[in-house]
Amino acid sequence: MTTADASKSGKASGAREVLELAKTVVAALAIALVLRVVLFQPYTIPSDSMEPELRKGDYIVVSKFSYGWSRHSIPFSPPLFEGRLFGRSPERGDIVVFQLPRDPRETYIKRVIGLPGDRVQVKGGAVFINGQALPRTLIGTGHDPDEPSIEVTEYRETKPDGGTYVTLDRGPADGDDTDVYQVPEGQYFMMGDNRDNSLDSRWPTLFGVGFVPAENIVGKAQVILFSWRDGVSLLKPWTWVTHFQPGRSFRPLQ
Repeated sequence: MTTADASKSGKASGAREVLELAKTVVAALAIALVLRVVLFQPYTIPSDSMEPELRKGDYIVVSKFSYGWSRHSIPFSPPLFEGRLFGRSPERGDIVVFQLPRDPRETYIKRVIGLPGDRVQVKGGAVFINGQALPRTLIGTGHDPDEPSIEVTEYRETKPDGGTYVTLDRGPADGDDTDVYQVPEGQYFMMGDNRDNSLDSRWPTLFGVGFVPAENIVGKAQVILFSWRDGVSLLKPWTWVTHFQPGRSFRPLQ
């Protein structure tokens, strides 16, 4: 083989390696996209409206298949179809991620409180569904996890399946006493667990959340995968370790 032939052979081999690498990368990206669209999607909690169950810095996994799929299950919410495919209804007490009805570019996370057809009312901070108070027991007093100077009263509410979760009450506040909300068919009433620090369905769509159409639901929040305290920075790799919270990581959500 001449020097020229060897050079050509080397170039051909290099081109094949680059092509194979490109195929591998494309295949990996396609698999990741399918997994994200069809099965799971990660989110980072940006606010404290769902404390104490979820806190800022929690990195959660949301299952897309729990309620079927809508166009909002796909990144950028392309108008490919209406309604939900293989839709299943959320249950009272589920934590769901959804696109804000007045601005689908915004993603919210709240707990399902009212189902289609329910009458929801808040009286003295207690939630009533169809005239019956949600079962809750007093835990005691504590402090807001992110604002220790604020004293809160903690309650444990019980879901229909027997599971429980904790809510926080800062005392008399807007949203503690409301009118009766009649939840329309095909829509849901959402509330945050940090009841006096949550913009949710108690406020109308114009500036709050209002009722959330089933189509806007992205999926069910299932687990806290990882969690970091305030101060972690992508540009400071050592904080990934020093600010990591193992006690809040790998924890199923209630």
